Amino acid sequence: MKHALLFIPFVILACTAAPPKASEKPTQGFTDNVRTFCGQAFAGTIVTTDAADDEWRKEDIKMHVRDCSGEEIKIALHVGENRSRTWILREEDGVFALRHDHRHEDGSPDTLTFYGGHLGELTETRAEFPADQSTKDLFDREGIPVSKANTWAMEARPADNLFAYEMRRPNRDFRIEFDTANPIPAPPTPWGW
Repeated sequence: MKHALLFIPFVILACTAAPPKASEKPTQGFTDNVRTFCGQAFAGTIVTTDAADDEWRKEDIKMHVRDCSGEEIKIALHVGENRSRTWILREEDGVFALRHDHRHEDGSPDTLTFYGGHLGELTETRAEFPADQSTKDLFDREGIPVSKANTWAMEARPADNLFAYEMRRPNRDFRIEFDTANPIPAPPTPWGW
């Protein structure tokens, strides 16, 4: 009888535990963290030491979380006067993805555009996106097969005043960190908007 009484609280707990909300997606915590920065712009610093990024280090780097409407989040990246880059977080056929939208100054798409990947690893503060097949095919067509090993990542850590963007592959490590404790004035409209 003692064993039966010990078992009853566990049964009650199991029956009263709230099921996950049907409307919540696995990415909800991460996208909620990104959305806390909506409408704001921040200055960034390259924190990795790869010599390939020396030209970018000479420039002012800014991100602007411009659009959080619907199912997409669009984040403009400005490197000096270059306003060609936008990161897009969105669902594609039920799969969460990161896309890189690259535009020329006249708004037309760059040859290397809309590459990225589908969600790999995920926590509430970090999402990783290994290159998907369409991206690998694009990199093959454009003669940059080394980039097929790319994994991009974003971190959104409001409690730590940090947003970060990464790109990694063998022998390449790139990371920009943005100080979200100190918003800056919004930069000009990205090319193609």
